[in-house]
This record gives sequence, structure tokens and C-alpha cells, in this order.
Amino acid sequence: MGEYKEAEYVDIEESLAPPGLEKFRKVSVLPLVFLIFYEVSGGPFGIEDSVGAAGPLLALVGFLVFPFIWSIPEALITAEMGTMFPENGGYVVWVSSALGPYWGFQQGWMKWLSGVIDNALYPVLFLDYLKSAIPLVSHGYPRVVAVLILTVSLTYMNYRGLTIVGWVAVLLGVVSILPFVVMCVISIPRLKPSRWFVADLNTVDWSLYLNTLFWNLNYWDSISTLAGEVDNPRKTLPKALFYALIFIVCSYFFPLLAGIGAIPLNQQLWSDGYLADVAKLIGGVWLSWWIQGAAAMSNMGMFVAEMSSDSFQLLGMAERGMLPEIFGKRSRHGTPLIGILFSASGVMLLSWLSFDEIVAAENFLYCFGMILEFIAFIVLRVKQPASSRPFKIPVGTTGAILMCVPPTVLICVVLALSSVKVMVVSLIAVAIGLVLQPALKYAEKKRWMKFSVSSTLPDLNQTNAQESTSLVE
Repeated sequence: MGEYKEAEYVDIEESLAPPGLEKFRKVSVLPLVFLIFYEVSGGPFGIEDSVGAAGPLLALVGFLVFPFIWSIPEALITAEMGTMFPENGGYVVWVSSALGPYWGFQQGWMKWLSGVIDNALYPVLFLDYLKSAIPLVSHGYPRVVAVLILTVSLTYMNYRGLTIVGWVAVLLGVVSILPFVVMCVISIPRLKPSRWFVADLNTVDWSLYLNTLFWNLNYWDSISTLAGEVDNPRKTLPKALFYALIFIVCSYFFPLLAGIGAIPLNQQLWSDGYLADVAKLIGGVWLSWWIQGAAAMSNMGMFVAEMSSDSFQLLGMAERGMLPEIFGKRSRHGTPLIGILFSASGVMLLSWLSFDEIVAAENFLYCFGMILEFIAFIVLRVKQPASSRPFKIPVGTTGAILMCVPPTVLICVVLALSSVKVMVVSLIAVAIGLVLQPALKYAEKKRWMKFSVSSTLPDLNQTNAQESTSLVE
């Protein structure tokens, strides 16, 4: 990891790392790009509702404009904070350093819970794409058994090591995107640009439209919980985020451009899975089957990437003494054994939720977490101006505040459009976190559970005290 000296991380020799960790390979740029790709996107699966909710023009404009409002600010903040704190706690450490361990724990609880809720979606979607070929898995006990088998199989892949997960993500990413490249090429002779400009503001379903854009373009910060496993994170992380941003926006925009422009518009048909039907109309049955298979593979990629982020986040929290020491236990492959088992159990318990409920609930919790991240980003710019930032967004404190305004407004809109049911359930989940942290502290005081802070990590409390003293002086 590193040691802290004069408000900055300093690289240390591998011999000083925790025993046994030096033998595990670190993640390089290419696998990291595809891990980000699957944390955020996974391909243009699920973007169809943007057309169904708002029409072709707003859908296309949304996937071009929304990244400037949300994705780019979030990616930039992740690059700066991730290189400032290159450890597995990620955004939990950012918030802890800025606002204290209590709010750091709340950040970890909300982000972990939203990640697990999100991951519960992918085994279900995987089977939804296969049920036309295998009707047996469409309902009942066979479906439940299939979800369990799929979850256990993909969880085992995470257990075997992050390097394996990274290169599997590369393979699955190529498989997921290739049929859309073919579809875009085949569609060129059939394109009619006039179809791209259809819009009717009076019929827009703003809630579905914004939730679809938000769901498809968020979670850039999730990769920060893997920073401790990245090879030279100070250089690798910003570079991977930049490449992934371009890759993801293109993977949404061009298939949407081809699909809308190549066939007559029937807006009501544009819902989840419709791109496979579009591919059939453009290229034939073979292309449709290819995209359905790619969609299934994409869900596998998103599952393993999200599972890695969630489990390493729990490991990072344990290394900071926020969770019992057992969560910091690594397998012989260097992976967080208890974190993986805990996250997989959450996925199995939540896999019965519907698609709409999952998306709305995770967006709600995710929004709360992002508000804490924006506050932490600004507070650290003020409290720790001298801290090392290998990548620093080229704006001052005022610019940092202004950069956070558009995404914060968007968060308020998304929260306001949430249903009462989602709002109540999400607020109950937040309330559990508010009492869970004091309960764990009480358990630590009574010595019912063992907590410890990794000796290789900087003391955040000492750092904050040093910074406060320097500001007073």
C-alpha cells in the first residue's frame, strides 16, 4: 500500500507490504478499462427505454449531454481522489478523511447495499435473455435453482483472483460489443437521418428517461475500491478512466444511432431487449441471436465486476477498522473471502426483486452516497490543500464547487421522481446504517468482535489534525 508522510502517500517496497500479498499480480490498464466498462455499462443493453420514454432525439442527445453533466465530473473526482488515496476502501476513505469515520461508514453501507442490489439484477437478466431458447428457466423452481447455480459459479470466479476477473472482463467485453459493431456497419445503407430528429416533449416520461440515463452512466467511482489492487494506480487509474469514458459513450451512442436510423419508428416497442429485434430487422436472425448471446455474456461481466468492487470495499473497510477483522481476511488467491461470501449472500436474498424496483432502489441509495462524495471532495480541497494529488482536476476550490452543482441538481431530480415505496424502503435502509455503526463500535468496546487497522495505511485522524494545525499557523 503505502505510508503517510507530510500529507501524502509514499510508495514502499513490496517487502514491506502485508505478508503474502507481493505474490499476487496487480491489475494493468487494459483489464482495468474493461472492469470500469462493466462497472458502469456492459454495453448498450438496457438503453432502449430511453427511446421508449422520450423518443429518438432526446435519447440520442441524452447519451451525448448526460456524460458532461454526470459521468465526466464523477470520473474526474474518482481519478483525483483515487490517486490521492490509492487503497481498497475507495470512496469510504475519502469521506472518512473529510467528514470522519461515522460518515465514512454510512458511505460504505449505502454504496455496498446499492451495489449488491444492482448485482442481484444480473443473474435474473441473464436467464431472461436465455428463456426463449431454454423455456424451463423462465419460472418456478428451475429458475430459482438456475439463479443459485449462476450466482455460485460467478462468485467462484471472483474468489480465484482479480487478475482473472479483469481478463475475463476483457474477453466478455469484446464478445458483448462485436455484434453491435457489425450491426452499425450493416445498417449504413438503410440509415435515414430524419428518424433521428423525432421528438414530442408532451409525451415524455421524464422519470423513466432520467432513471435510464442515470443507471447506464453512473458507478464510475466503484473502481476506486480496487485501487489497492491496481499496478501503479497514480498513473493507471486516470488513464483507464479516460479510455473507459470514450469507450462507454461510443458503445451507447452508435448502436442507438444505427437502430433508430435504420428502421421505421415504433416508439412503444422500444423497451428492454428490443435491440435484438432491431438487429433481426437489420441483419437477420443470426445477428439477433448473436446480440442475445452477447447480452447474456454482458450480464456475467457486470456481475463479476460489481462483485469485485463490493467485496474489496468490505476488505478496505476492515483494513480501516470499520468492520470486524474477519472481513479483511484474504483467500490464498489474494481475494477478500468473507467479503465475497457476504456480497453473494446479499445478491441471493435480493434476486426476487423486479427490474424496475432494483433500478429505482439502487439509484436512490447511490444518490445519497454521491452527495457525501461531492461534499468530501470539496472539504478535502479546503482542509488538505497540501496533500499529494498525482492527478488533480485543474480547477480551484470555486471551480470544484461549480463542477459539483449540475450533478447535485440531477441527484435532487432523481430523488424527487422516486416512488413512495422506493423512498420508504431506501430510507429504512439508510436508517439501519445510522444505528449499525454505533452498534459495531459497542461490540468492539465490549470485545465481542475483533477490529484492527492495517499498519500499512496512513492515520487519517492524525493527517486531519496536522492539516488543521498547518492552516491555523
